[in-house]
Amino acid sequence: MTTLQKDLGVMPRSIPVSELTPKDFKTPIDVRWCSGCGSYSILSHIQRLFPTLGIPKENYVFVSGIGCSSRFPYYMDVYGFHSLHGRALPVASGMKIANPELSVWVATGDGDGMAIGGKGLIHAIRRNMDIKVLMFNNEIYSLTKGQASPTSPTGLKTKSTPFGVIERPFNPVQLALGSGATFVARTMDRDPKHLAYILQRAAHHKGIAFVEVYTNCAVYTDGIFQTFTDKQTKDESTIFIEDNKPMIYGKNKDKAITLNGLSPQSIDISNDGENLLKYNEKDPMLAYSIGGMSFDEDLPRPFGVFLDIERSTYDEGLHSQINNIISEKGEGDVDTLLRGDDYWEIN
Repeated sequence: MTTLQKDLGVMPRSIPVSELTPKDFKTPIDVRWCSGCGSYSILSHIQRLFPTLGIPKENYVFVSGIGCSSRFPYYMDVYGFHSLHGRALPVASGMKIANPELSVWVATGDGDGMAIGGKGLIHAIRRNMDIKVLMFNNEIYSLTKGQASPTSPTGLKTKSTPFGVIERPFNPVQLALGSGATFVARTMDRDPKHLAYILQRAAHHKGIAFVEVYTNCAVYTDGIFQTFTDKQTKDESTIFIEDNKPMIYGKNKDKAITLNGLSPQSIDISNDGENLLKYNEKDPMLAYSIGGMSFDEDLPRPFGVFLDIERSTYDEGLHSQINNIISEKGEGDVDTLLRGDDYWEIN
């Protein structure tokens, strides 16, 4: 639990799994996000999701780094740890290794996770830790008052880039895929049905589950995702990929995404909608190609589950290795290990 939760007497109680409700995951702590912040939507969906997963309440833990998103553990009545800036993934990895029974979740942001926390993130992904990572992406450093983050779009004027960002932003989806993730998805705070679906899929995945959530910052980047959320523009600017279904989009559903080699391209299917390329969640190369559409102004922004594959997890492999060594050599002795063979005693 966080220090604040302990001070307030907020402790996860053992409640029969079948009796859990969203209310059991709410704390009496006032939620201190700005009005209009997308984090409220994510919090509400997680509180509704947890009672449905069949996991004892005391087996949940939320870990965070530093940032607006990282207040998350205070608002969830489960065990939590508010770690250092960018260090959520190493802490979460240690928790999962120490107690494999835990359902470990991480709340991080595009600054906390993509910048100072980048190393911890990519290596947790590489190892396939059995952890669920929610990256709140508002394309800005919001807690520290509006500096450009690693996902800020080129040209964005911020307090640290008053004449516009000149860098090319990170693509979190491709970064996760390139690091070897076994589950990668993207959703948005203002699409409740899709957000709920993606969170549920992530929760049931065995291994690292990386979910990028477009999260509105009402103060510094308000409306930056409006093109993808507004009813007037959403149909033409977004595409929701689904496994084993053609990638069709457009207000009249008259366009589709196909591949020209490895490069995605949009085609008109108003007269011919047969034999279209179907999406495959098990194809890492296809996932990487479609994920690359994110910054192509001529193509729609992709949302959905990009990849969902199985691979052994680090925590399982480590405990298997430990058990095998114990069966071969017996239980170890810390005192003997520390003293070694070359020592003497003083009486």
